[in-house]
Amino acid sequence: MMTTIEKVLVLKGVELFAEIPSEELAAIAMIADEVEVDAGEAVLREGEHGDALYFVVSGTAHVHRAGRTIAELTDRAVFGEMALLDPGPRAASVDARTDLVLLRIGRDDFVELLSARPEVPLGIIKMLARRLREAIR
Repeated sequence: MMTTIEKVLVLKGVELFAEIPSEELAAIAMIADEVEVDAGEAVLREGEHGDALYFVVSGTAHVHRAGRTIAELTDRAVFGEMALLDPGPRAASVDARTDLVLLRIGRDDFVELLSARPEVPLGIIKMLARRLREAIR
């Protein structure tokens, strides 16, 4: 079981939270649940309604859609983040390529955190704006 400090260290290395101060990362770590997934098991399925995002702590996850590989995700990668903003169907499936240790943050907990700590959404908006700026260059 990971401590809150260990979770904060993982979150510090995740691009989604790059602009968020360490004090706020501790609040995020408190709502992050550790999840273990055995190799070959599904983490989430395309078409299911999303309710959480995941961070890869260790292992490799395989992202695919309609039988086509989209990505292989390793340490500190994030997936499922759209589910925090839009509860629509998942755009892809994710399976454990190897045994995985993940941190999972549910949408309800995250929305509650956003309203209580305005620094968190501000940090996420800054990161998204940076990504958009880089994409249109």
